[in-house]
Amino acid sequence: MSVGTGSARPAFARSSAWQERCELCGTPVAARHGHVIDTGRRGLLCACRACFLLSTRCPTARYRAVPERYLWDPRRPIARLDWRRLGIPARFAFFLHCGTRVTAFQPGPAGAAETTLPTGLWAELAAAHPLLATAEPDVEAIVFRGGERGTDCFLVPVDVCYRLAGVVRRYWTGGDGGPEVHERVGELFAEIEQRARPLR
Repeated sequence: MSVGTGSARPAFARSSAWQERCELCGTPVAARHGHVIDTGRRGLLCACRACFLLSTRCPTARYRAVPERYLWDPRRPIARLDWRRLGIPARFAFFLHCGTRVTAFQPGPAGAAETTLPTGLWAELAAAHPLLATAEPDVEAIVFRGGERGTDCFLVPVDVCYRLAGVVRRYWTGGDGGPEVHERVGELFAEIEQRARPLR
């Protein structure tokens, strides 16, 4: 997955004459629009409303619409996550079910590094935390962030992960990312927390 290198143009590259278009049919789209995952090349595409709705009809098709739901589970919070067992040195990452495997993506200055989880580990975590099993393959992800009070865990649309990876890549400085990247990541997680609804 080319996370953080999606097709959306950076703001500084836009001119007054430029308008974003649907990458499936070429129709102009508004600044706020839906996204579709191309499961063939694992890329994120901007989509007009018609193409977005068309991509919701067949869950096994190559092009799949990215849902807009945000969830968390207040009944089964994750107190502490064993990051070493997951093979991730950082304290925030997102997890995506791709086909028959679950892959962890750790955003960094060079993009999102991928780690395939050990067999059975995700199933073990999901048995204790049903939110993990709720995410739809390819189009939704589980994002974790460790902190002093425990581990934040949310189900998010996969395009949020592209945003997260893009923020880290753009603002990273020094060895630990620097204060700006931590501030930007914190703002994104605050937005996720605000939009998340309890799992039912």
